[in-house]
Amino acid sequence: MDFYDVIDRRRSIRAFQEKQVDVATLKKILDTLSLAPSAGNLQAYKITIVRTQELKEGLMSAAFDQESIIRAPLVLVFSADEKRSEVKYGERGLEFYSLQDATIAAAYCQLIAAAEGLGSVWVGGFDVLEVSRLINAESYEVPVAIIPLGYPAESPERNKRRNLKEIVREM
Repeated sequence: MDFYDVIDRRRSIRAFQEKQVDVATLKKILDTLSLAPSAGNLQAYKITIVRTQELKEGLMSAAFDQESIIRAPLVLVFSADEKRSEVKYGERGLEFYSLQDATIAAAYCQLIAAAEGLGSVWVGGFDVLEVSRLINAESYEVPVAIIPLGYPAESPERNKRRNLKEIVREM
């Protein structure tokens, strides 16, 4: 699929088919998202792959009952690895660059998934401490995005986008 088609076709998908994401497709997504830009090329993030229903139910509860999490055959939790970034960049790396690295990787994941015919949705509203506990995150790993992933069972229309005049400033 052409890059611009991927961007145009990507939607937030909250309903998924029961079809599993095969290992080769998941590996392709992970291999490709690892090419995402990152501060100092540190890739200061961790990805937790969640397949079990019990853990997905816990994540759903921690995410204020966002049901897309239990509907997806696969859930990826992206966490900022503050320690990895702090070593090179100090406080700025700990508080900011690791967060950027994790969110860029998660965004790439969504685009790659769309290119592979999969759907996803960005879940950013959740109890960070509870998600950390559920995925056994280290103290320096901070969850920043939960991405339910699977084959779409819906085809939502594009949401209205803001006019460029509202979001672009030229100086």
